[in-house]
Amino acid sequence: MWLISRPVTWIPLYILLLVLLYYRYRDWKKVLILLVGFGIAVGLSDFTTSGILKPLVCRFRPTHNEELSLHLVHGYRGGLYGFCSSHAANTMAVGLLFSLLYRNKTATSFLMVWVALNCYSRIYLGAHYPSDIIVGLLIGSLWALLVWRALLRWFRSGVWAARQDGS
Repeated sequence: MWLISRPVTWIPLYILLLVLLYYRYRDWKKVLILLVGFGIAVGLSDFTTSGILKPLVCRFRPTHNEELSLHLVHGYRGGLYGFCSSHAANTMAVGLLFSLLYRNKTATSFLMVWVALNCYSRIYLGAHYPSDIIVGLLIGSLWALLVWRALLRWFRSGVWAARQDGS
């Protein structure tokens, strides 16, 4: 669970997703715009959870709740506050946005298992309560859907076509 929670563990997955996006769209300029979209979705998910909600709600993580007797993995306690989960929000933003763009049942199933595994690892490590995870998933979903809609508008508008024609 310790390794699953580490973002660096998933670098090969992110590279695979990039390759699949290129394979799907066959246009590096479009893929670059999609990557900006992913950055916006993850950035807004992370800002919403870590920048707004954690300092606003100030709910201690399970590892910082003295009433709970938890076994710490590698002594990991995480930051002081845990509501809501940035891991859940960020992985859901990536997983859902990719699924909406790529439209493949196998890839979507794999990514949702990845999201679930990542979320479970956060509960296992004592970093989050289940409600932290659920709210994080909702936030990540919201930002993924909003960015997806914005990307659809961008590509369907004359802006993308005009830039492709060089005008």
